[in-house]
Amino acid sequence: MDAGYAEGRDVVIEWRSANGDYDRLPRLAAELIQSKVDVLVVESTLAARAAKDATASTPIVMAIVSDPVASGFVTSLAHPGGNITGLSSMGIDITAKRLQLLKEAIPRLTRVEVVQNPDTPFHARVIEELKVAAPRMPIALNFVAVRTPGEIGPAFSTASRAHAQALYIIPDALFLKNRTTLFNQASKARLPAMYGEKQWAEAGGLMSYGANYADLFRRSSGYVDKILKGTKPADLPIEQPTKFELVVNLKTAKALGITIPESILLRADEVIR
Repeated sequence: MDAGYAEGRDVVIEWRSANGDYDRLPRLAAELIQSKVDVLVVESTLAARAAKDATASTPIVMAIVSDPVASGFVTSLAHPGGNITGLSSMGIDITAKRLQLLKEAIPRLTRVEVVQNPDTPFHARVIEELKVAAPRMPIALNFVAVRTPGEIGPAFSTASRAHAQALYIIPDALFLKNRTTLFNQASKARLPAMYGEKQWAEAGGLMSYGANYADLFRRSSGYVDKILKGTKPADLPIEQPTKFELVVNLKTAKALGITIPESILLRADEVIR
């Protein structure tokens, strides 16, 4: 933490990870509550829901949650109420922007396969936003559900049958954990893709656009500091990202035979050559 805490001296951090297995979240949250932690820091919407179900009193700090109000975690961003506060990644708000950037990068684009996980609550909202935005571009969307690693391969078969020209991967812990499989399938199918997190583009995806997650995690520590010093979560307004990053991988573009327009490259925060 920037506040001067030293792990082991001032604080003890109990780490838990579901490794993309959502079914483990309630048990992990219950374990932490039973160990009497002073604050719970959660990464995702599903983790936040598990934490909320586990306790109505222990403070919960959200590091990356797309829509905390629509998810029912807080009353409003300005006045959270209850025991939950933290940061919103605004994942839903920039849904159309991601699709627009993909279209600008590939002007001939008319058919996009959207990979979503029906078990992740905010994905339904993202799909609604995409259905509104796509006709204006115009882009035809095909939606494919992936709930388990075993469904990734069949999803690409569906994309092939739909004659998809690109992929729109809705951010999800399951997809991030299985990104090597997704990359391999996308490469085999020669499909460019838009992702939500920077590490996807850095690892070989064509493009990514989204909040700087490292910054959100860093800022979440400020909430922990205030709560440990006595401030109630209900009195800490929820903050939003101050910066969104566009990353373009020109190596991948070249391999796919795509020429990224200069207008995109000039706006990119990072260009991988």
